[in-house]
This record gives sequence, C-alpha cells and structure tokens, in this order.
Amino acid sequence: MNRLADETSPYLRQHRDNPVDWYAWGPDAFAAATERNVPILLSIGYSACHWCHVMAHECFEDVDVATEMNAKFVNIKVDREERPDVDSLYMDAVQAMTGRGGWPMTVFLSPDGTPFYGGTYFPKENFLQLLTAIDEVYRTKPDDVAKNAKQMMTAIDATAELKPGKDIPTVEQLNNAVQTLGRAFDREHGGFGTAPKFPSTFNVELMLRAYMTSGSDAAREVIATTLDGMCAGGMYDHVGGGFARYSTDQQWLVPHFEKMLYDQALLTQTYLHAIVVLREPQWRAVIQDTIEYVLTTLTHPEGGFYSAEDADSLDADGNSVEGAFYTWTPDEVRAALGNAKPEIIEQTLDYWNITDDGNWTEPARDGGEPTVTGRSIPNCIAHRDQLVRPDPISFARLRMLEARASRPRPGLDDKVLLEWNALFLSALSQAASVFNHQPWLDAAEKNAEFLIDNMRGGNGRWYRSWQAEGNPPARHDALAADHAALIDAFTRLGEATGRARWIEEARATADTLLDWFFDPGLGGLYTTAEDGEHLISRQKDIADNATPSANSMAAVALQRLAALTGEPRYTNHAERILQLLEPQVDDKVGMFSNALLATDLKRRGTTEVVIVGGTDDDGVEHDMADFVRVAQSIWRPDAVLAWGEPYDSPLWDDRTPGHAYVCKDQVCKAPATTTDEFVQALTGGALKHDANKQPSEPDASESAEPEPDT
Repeated sequence: MNRLADETSPYLRQHRDNPVDWYAWGPDAFAAATERNVPILLSIGYSACHWCHVMAHECFEDVDVATEMNAKFVNIKVDREERPDVDSLYMDAVQAMTGRGGWPMTVFLSPDGTPFYGGTYFPKENFLQLLTAIDEVYRTKPDDVAKNAKQMMTAIDATAELKPGKDIPTVEQLNNAVQTLGRAFDREHGGFGTAPKFPSTFNVELMLRAYMTSGSDAAREVIATTLDGMCAGGMYDHVGGGFARYSTDQQWLVPHFEKMLYDQALLTQTYLHAIVVLREPQWRAVIQDTIEYVLTTLTHPEGGFYSAEDADSLDADGNSVEGAFYTWTPDEVRAALGNAKPEIIEQTLDYWNITDDGNWTEPARDGGEPTVTGRSIPNCIAHRDQLVRPDPISFARLRMLEARASRPRPGLDDKVLLEWNALFLSALSQAASVFNHQPWLDAAEKNAEFLIDNMRGGNGRWYRSWQAEGNPPARHDALAADHAALIDAFTRLGEATGRARWIEEARATADTLLDWFFDPGLGGLYTTAEDGEHLISRQKDIADNATPSANSMAAVALQRLAALTGEPRYTNHAERILQLLEPQVDDKVGMFSNALLATDLKRRGTTEVVIVGGTDDDGVEHDMADFVRVAQSIWRPDAVLAWGEPYDSPLWDDRTPGHAYVCKDQVCKAPATTTDEFVQALTGGALKHDANKQPSEPDASESAEPEPDT
C-alpha cells in the first residue's frame, strides 16, 4: 500500500495498492524530485474515467512498468475533479504540444513543476518506450527540455495575460454566435457537429434565448431536436434516469457510461427552462427521473451530492466491463417482466430497441479487437414521436429497474465537490419552484445546510472537496468556480424559499470571491485565490467546457445578485468580467456561450419581481402564495424574485403588503393587487394554461404498477 491510502479522493485511493510509489500533489513530491534530480511523472484522471481504468490496469498495476517508473521518476497522481486548477495548467500544456487532450493525462515535469512533454493514454509497450526516451532526453539533452518547457509555459500563461476589450460583447457578436451554432446544428439527430457529441447545454440555452427574442422556428427546431435526440438516445438512462457524460456516435446512441453530477445539474436546468418556454410534455419525465436519480443514488444521508458513478461494473462472469450495468438482452427483459402480457414484453423490446443482435460493441482493450456483445443499450431513437412513455412502457421500466438493482452497480465516487453540488443545488431549486414540489425544495435546503456545515471553515473560507472517510474530511481550498456556482445556488435557493438567509449567504460568498480572486488590473477572476497555493502560473478560467467557466458563471450570478440586493459592486465586476471575455468570444464559438448568456442578461437588463405578504397597516393579513406560484412558474432568464422574508435591499424599501411589484432595472410599474394584474405586468398578457403541457408537480402514478395479466 502506497501513500495514496491516506487520501480522501476515491480515485487516488483506487491506486493505493499499485506497485507504483505514488505521491499525492504536494511539496513532498517536488522535494523528492529535486533531491534525486529526476523528472516528475504526473498522471491526472478521475474515478469515472473508463480509459483511466484501462491504463491503470495495463500500466500502473504492472510490476515491470512500476519498476521503471519508480527508478526514473517521482510519480504524482492527481484527481482532476479535486484539483481542476492543476489539471487546467497541464492540460493547456499538453494541448499546445499535441493538439489534443483528455484523460488519463500523462505529463513529464522538471522538479520545479515546469512541463516539458505530455500526452494522454498510452498502452503498456508504448508507455515503457516513452519512459526510457524521457529519461534519456532529460539526462542528456537539457537544451531540448528547456525549449519544450518554454513553449508549454507560453500556452499555460496565456489566460493570465489576456487584455480586456473596451466594452462587453456586442449584440452582433451574440447574433453571430447564434448563426454559427445554427450552421453547426445536426438537423437529423440534434446537437452540434458530429461524433463524439457532448450535451452542449450552454449552446442550447443560447438558442433558447434567441427563440424567446425572435420566436424563430429555426431556433425552436435546434432546441427541440437536440433535447429530443439526447433523451431518446442511449446517452440517457431510460431505466434509472440521468445522463451519461457524452455520446461516442452522432445519433446519441452509444455513450461513455460514466454519469457525472454536473451533467445531471446542467441538463436538468436546460430541460427545465425549455419545458417552461416550449411546453413540450415529453421532457417532464426526463427532469423528474434525472432529479430522482441524484436524490436516490448520488446523495449522502446528510444531504451532500456525490460526484459520479463509473462507466465500468462487474458483468455476470465477474469481469469489470464498461456498460455491463446498463445493457440488456431480450431474455433479461423477459425475465424482469415476468408474467406480464406477451404484447407488453414485445412492445417493450421494440420501444427500447432491445434485440438479439444487440447494439453495444465493447471497445477494444489490451491491444485486442472490439467485442460484439449481443447486448443492447435501451433507446427509443426509432420512436422519437412517442417520447411520452406509454403506460405499458412505464410499467416495464419499473420492473426493469427492480431487476437491475440486483446487478453490481458501477463504482461510486462518493466525494462531495462544492462546485458540482452548487450546480445541482441551483437546478434543483429552480425545478422545485417550477413544479411546486416541496420534497425537492427540502432536499435543496438540506444540501445547502450540508455545504455550510461541512465545507466552510471556521474563518469563513470554503473547501472544494469533502469525503466522509477523510481526516479531515474537507480538503483543498475552493476555487473561483466553486464560489461562482455557490453564489448562483444560494441566490436561486433564496428565490425558491423566500428565506432571507440564502440571499445573505450569496452575498457573503460573492464578497469572498471578489476580495480574493478578482484581478483589479486586467479584470476577470483568477482560478486560485490570492492567498492560495502558488502554482507555476495563476490562470484565469475563461472558456466553457463540460462545466461553465468560473468567469462566465460569476458574470451571470453577480448580475442576478446585484438585481436582488442593489449592490453596485457586483454589477461593476460582472461588467469587467465581460469586458475581459469580449475579445475571446469570436475565437471559438461554443466555448463562450455561457459568457454570451451573461452578455444577453446585461444587455436586456434585469426584471425584478417583489411580492409582499404579511400584515398591512389596517391589520389585514395577505397570503401571496398564488402570486408566488405564478412568478415561479413563468421562468424568464432576465427575472429575479424577492418574496417572503425581507432583507437589506432597495427592492424592499417602501413596499406595501398585499402588492406585487414588477420593476425593470429598479424602475417599477404600478403595483398589482390581483393575480390577473400581476400576470399582465409580468408577461404583457394573460397567462396561457394548457392542461397537457403545463409543468406541474411530478407524477407519482408510476409508483403504482398495473397488475399484469397471468
């Protein structure tokens, strides 16, 4: 057992029995490399990464490979989810050198941490050759090492040296981005570009803003086709809810099966926004099932949300196989459905395309060929016109879910990450409001309490990661992205509950972010705090990837919090962030969509809604629940909601109980005293109700199985 046995990261602990003499990231490793005058081999991955497991099995569990690694290098293992600041530094270097990146990531460093060579996955024989070559180059060609290091450091330092524009991104830049995404749109399957396909929720959200502005049929097509395509394909878990990380093919059929908390958060939010705007009923179950997946499978008893489930699990023969938990044969479906009517069984097999031939081919490993498994990934790509599950399919789903529960589950990464928890807390708070579902709101508040109790230190500063078995459980200073996501989450929770406490928590977190992370010279947020660990460069997280960038998240969250509190500091800093991003947004469309959402909010201005209950001067008690319900069911990206407990803000000054106020940039219309007046002020017209499409409390009908005929 090596040093990683004492770490909190499940990913690091997976490597504690390796024959490799691993170090965790820290001064001890760098001191050892300096003392031995050998390079550092830095290996970065994460627990749900399939190819990380493959390389671990082929290389790090192999005694011959470990012997070479231990003799020639100081070896450091990093969980990219715990230390995205470290991951980002060296990913930029690897991408600059190779033109691509991914995980597992393998980087060779000088003892001071400067990278000079890197790559991603290496099979055993290639890896052994690479170890020999790197060792020789480091010992005999120091000039080549220095040249490579200089080139890589140029890439690493780039974001720290960005110059801001004179203004925030323009309307023309917004329109250009929408048009570029429209050209990249896959009209048949949805999404953007070809394989592999990622959810790209920020792009969908940007198209949704375009649709809300123009009513364009083209924008609606992009949104609906993409959301239908994702939830029809195998990337969506039709049996248990939730989404895999991405699809390896163009039609969303074959995923990499790992399920990440952040994807559940971002996809829940996008489907929620879309169902409110477009009123498409097929997305209702997607939202419900994804949330329930997290609350039942990825939730600590005290309320924290776990990070992920692996792609791999044990098959019937005890082998660790990607997708084993999620794939089916027709006979397995028949066994799960038991004495159900034959026509229900056949309808189920047809609806989810579960066939004798199968549609899942296990990827090649150990130098072999891909394996045709005869197993099927449930999907309803052929039935995209029937995405609202028929009753027999709902019955079959519950039976299959029960049967699947007897299979070995994929490995659970049970660390709690502040940023990812905040992302899901935000989505959950919004969903609880739109669907008027108290259990979700209770879970959201429980999560917020967990984060405060377990991941905030006595000095008021936050930690990024927590794991129950750690000593201490909470580790690693929180980064800018953690704070930005948390500001938004606390703000959304305050809007959902009407509790002043959460707005005050958002305010305190925003102040910490701006005090310790903001660059007063060039603007924008550094990834690490001013008093944090000094890495080889202090970068700025500016581009959206699987999660939104720290800077774009903060630009949205600070504007919304400023609208609720009247604090000009938040507005000013959000604007300076957008000025920093302005020269970048045309560079790689799709990587700055969240920044453009923040720009859209800034250019539209905010709509502030204040609903005042309580007792008026005549002693009359005003219950404003109907007003709150209307406000929460009409999602608008530019609107913020203040209700319930007052807090220190101009929005609450001189307000009269029994009145609802709709304001634009703090300038208010005449107050409304009836819900009809309120709807008119908020929407400019009457609220349209559609019994078939109106979001409502989640359906509990699937909890009761229809009785099968015997």
